[in-house]
Amino acid sequence: MASLHPFDPITPGEIQLAVRILESAFPGVKLRYKRIDLQEPYKHEVIPYLEAERQGKPRPAKPARLLFALFHRLDNGSFYKALINANTKAILSAKELPKDVQGPADVDEMIEMEHTCLNHPQVKAEIEKLKLPQGMTVCMDPWIYGTDDINESRRLTQCYMYVVSTDHPQHNQYSLPLKFSPVFDGITRELVRMDYLPDGADSQTSQTQPWKPVKAIQYAHDLLDEPVRTDLKPYIVQQPEGASFTVIGNAVSWQKWRFRVGFNNREGLVLHNLTYDGRNTFYRLSFSEMTVPYGDPRAPYHRKQAFDVGDVGFGITANQLALGCDCLGHIKYFDGYRTDAQGTPVHLQNVICMHEQDAGLQHKHTNYRTGAATVVRNRQLVVQMICTVANYEYIFAFILDQAANIELEVRATGILSTVPFDNENGQTVPWGTNVGPGVMAPFHQHMFSLRIDPALDGYKNTVYYEDSVPMPVDDNNPYGVGYTTEQNVIRNSGSASTSVEKHRVFKIRNDHIINPITHHPIAYKLQTSPSQMILTNPKSFGLKRAQFATRPIWVTKYQDDELFAAGEFTNQSKESQGVEKWAARNDTVEDEDLVLWHTFGLTHNPRIEDFPVMPMERVSVMLKPDGFFTKNPALDVPQSSQSFNRSTQHPEPSCCSGPQDRSQLKL
Repeated sequence: MASLHPFDPITPGEIQLAVRILESAFPGVKLRYKRIDLQEPYKHEVIPYLEAERQGKPRPAKPARLLFALFHRLDNGSFYKALINANTKAILSAKELPKDVQGPADVDEMIEMEHTCLNHPQVKAEIEKLKLPQGMTVCMDPWIYGTDDINESRRLTQCYMYVVSTDHPQHNQYSLPLKFSPVFDGITRELVRMDYLPDGADSQTSQTQPWKPVKAIQYAHDLLDEPVRTDLKPYIVQQPEGASFTVIGNAVSWQKWRFRVGFNNREGLVLHNLTYDGRNTFYRLSFSEMTVPYGDPRAPYHRKQAFDVGDVGFGITANQLALGCDCLGHIKYFDGYRTDAQGTPVHLQNVICMHEQDAGLQHKHTNYRTGAATVVRNRQLVVQMICTVANYEYIFAFILDQAANIELEVRATGILSTVPFDNENGQTVPWGTNVGPGVMAPFHQHMFSLRIDPALDGYKNTVYYEDSVPMPVDDNNPYGVGYTTEQNVIRNSGSASTSVEKHRVFKIRNDHIINPITHHPIAYKLQTSPSQMILTNPKSFGLKRAQFATRPIWVTKYQDDELFAAGEFTNQSKESQGVEKWAARNDTVEDEDLVLWHTFGLTHNPRIEDFPVMPMERVSVMLKPDGFFTKNPALDVPQSSQSFNRSTQHPEPSCCSGPQDRSQLKL
């Protein structure tokens, strides 16, 4: 433990330590663990350590290494949160949480629920009614139940059922959804009820009938009806001298960037303590929350709303990545750990990958008088995580470049969440798209919350937005072509809107440090993604649970325990306890330790081309220096040259090529 940095992820030894301490504190009581993870150090305690580290000075004592645990007592079902000091091996607190607070799902729970569902007599009876052909079986996806009843306090799981028509490991079950959906109590494992799903434009349901044979729409290459392409040649990314980054533990040095790679069960990938050329830029960057509300108004789909960070966790669902598939080139992997339900550490190998990539030109100019050109290519460092949340895949990447920019990119792929729908007679609905025989994909949104904890040359910053506006026609603007900017400082915690019409840019500045050239405070700007906000009605549980998704910008005063935009517990929440509550305090945030939250996302009205597996959808935002430097910080990047890059030229067709060669040159 003495060798651990304050931001290092939890170790297997720390998980085992927490289990020993808790089981000693609850003798004779069987505990079921949901989470054991690092409780990040209190900011005011860790900053002196970070500053000494940055300046190369003797470091003070590290802050206490704190762990937290979420667990159930199995004797009475009560749900607890405990805080543990790993240095002193003592419990600092162990609090029983209210009855209506549901903890996140865990891997063991999902596996157990699938076994419970498929082996329940009433579920077996429904499957028997299908009269499936020999060799066909049924599988299920356990879905977080959602909310539609203020009085519901049971831990519930909605089970969506599918036909499995082949034993191939990549069979596309989502093209064969079934019309019954059991609901189970997650604690007692009792069947609460059997929901029957509508299969038409209204909410009418029917009892289970024999299955009408439908051919599955497959995505796996060896299940396709058509052959795979044969005209694609290898694309090999090589770095014969290795990568330009160095890694010691979780500390990364690349070009002028220094930062630490963090990993936890909830957010997954986190970047800590980012500096550029020895200057502080950001204390912490993370994807704090996301919600996926579905637009199908029919019961029980009205409850279908995932919070993939709070309900399950990006760290829990992170893929264990493979060379040559998920990342190309010279790759550095980082591992993580979670706990199973018994408190045993589970090693998560290769859950974060890091590599360099070429992103085209960084800058170029040709002197047209002389023909001399300066060309510099844009080398980037990509730190990436890929999460599989049942049917969907999300790819999260922090992309740093040599000009001190940080892009925060999300890509969505995977398979649409589908529902059974009788479309044989040309029936359609206005809230979804038919994507195959008997299957429809409802409209939905993917709403992300990016949490930005700035530290621009210090930990007291100010957020403001800048609009570009036309100047009035007067003596100063007689030709009517002038425009200027208007600045609006966010002085108290609250929210703000984006504006494409005004080219609104949100900036973070340090009012204590003035750029000697611009004579303005040093700053970074947030290049926002002006996305549509959540579409659910303000009176709906869907919106009450996801208030963060109602506004694109939130600014709050920093507090140590305020990390998650929709609050700490989202599973079956009745309303959120997150950023909207913290913003409502009306704290002073001008020249303060603050947090900037950006909500952005995708309104996804599926295309049939999104099925059976979805081509990648990309959305991103950027953090860019704005007056942070006195000139282009990438001027010292070496000139691009053929001797360095070793490109090759495509051969020209020979003048003597035969007809068979010329026939391949198709327009």
